Amino acid sequence: MPFIETPIPDLLVFEPKVFEDSRGYFFEAYNEDTFQKEGINIKFVQDNQSRSSFGVIRGLHYQLNPYAQTKLVRVLEGAILDVAVDIRVGSPTYGQAYTVELSAQNRLQLLVPAGFAHGFSVISETAIVFYKCDRFYNKESEGGILFNDPSLNIDWQIPADKVLVSDKDRVLPLLADTKNNFTYQS
Repeated sequence: MPFIETPIPDLLVFEPKVFEDSRGYFFEAYNEDTFQKEGINIKFVQDNQSRSSFGVIRGLHYQLNPYAQTKLVRVLEGAILDVAVDIRVGSPTYGQAYTVELSAQNRLQLLVPAGFAHGFSVISETAIVFYKCDRFYNKESEGGILFNDPSLNIDWQIPADKVLVSDKDRVLPLLADTKNNFTYQS
């Protein structure tokens, strides 16, 4: 099975089968049939890519319903600490953060369902991050949580004096003060 369950329901790590030889490697980063065989029926409609330097923290971001996005995140160059926070009201893991290192070397991907806030920190010199979304970007539905919310206790693996965060992300609310219209479905 190419999907690894995490301690948070519905949050999955995707580990593609990699074929390597003396010429290099090949793998299917996404195959709709592979996902559907595991009961994951997602139609991706938008691809996003970013390049960032060491110490950058992006997030924690989400879009409210009905524009909530499921994301499939991977790294094309470098390494990140990818972070997803369960913000589905009624979830047994509400407010819990899950972290995983995604890198060009390990080729892991994180499938972040709607109902999660998402962010990452760059733990290599630079990183190029690519992710697929199942809904289009909608500015009016933007939501977010302050990256250093003490209730989340996220170790971004970046020394405090090296953290680079956008002005927009520095003023996001705490989890307790966020707008949220997600409900956990068991």
